[in-house]
Amino acid sequence: MAVKCAPGLDFDRLGWPGEVEVVSLDGAVREACLWSPGLGEPGVTRRATVLTGAGTITTLTDAEPDEIPDRAPGEWIVDPDGAVVRAGLVRHYAARHGLWQLDPRIAYLTGDRLPAGVRGFRIVDRLEFREKTLRSELRRRNCGPLEILVRGVDADPDALRRRLKPSGSEPYTLVVTRIGRTAAAFLCRASR
Repeated sequence: MAVKCAPGLDFDRLGWPGEVEVVSLDGAVREACLWSPGLGEPGVTRRATVLTGAGTITTLTDAEPDEIPDRAPGEWIVDPDGAVVRAGLVRHYAARHGLWQLDPRIAYLTGDRLPAGVRGFRIVDRLEFREKTLRSELRRRNCGPLEILVRGVDADPDALRRRLKPSGSEPYTLVVTRIGRTAAAFLCRASR
């Protein structure tokens, strides 16, 4: 039996005895499929299937290695595809691409090179997550268009952008996350 369901389910609490597959299309998580034992790939309980409108299909399973180093942030930050995150395969994705996590409980990855075809954020500076500090630094760098990504910290990106008041011309991305118990902000340049 195969059951199509919403991808927002808590698959750990569900206790499904077969394979859980989470599917995304062009970066948006679309669905999850629960495959009964015997219908999925032997030895696989989680799968992320990443589809693109151009026709490429990438899969990742929990049968792949998940050993990654514990290191300081590299040159890049990578936000894995939502199917990878929802399927619980962030460490597997990191291992496949030579990356590691900024924090073991947060899905942002980092590394010294960007995997081919993946959008990433080159770290320009690591800043204290204090609005006064951020506002001053953004002004100093002539920041204009500002993309804000938040994970693991209680912050509304739109409200934060309004309070930071970027008014320059240089585009930046601000990645706000938690490392250990401390909020951190990384000022970055998006790869595309």
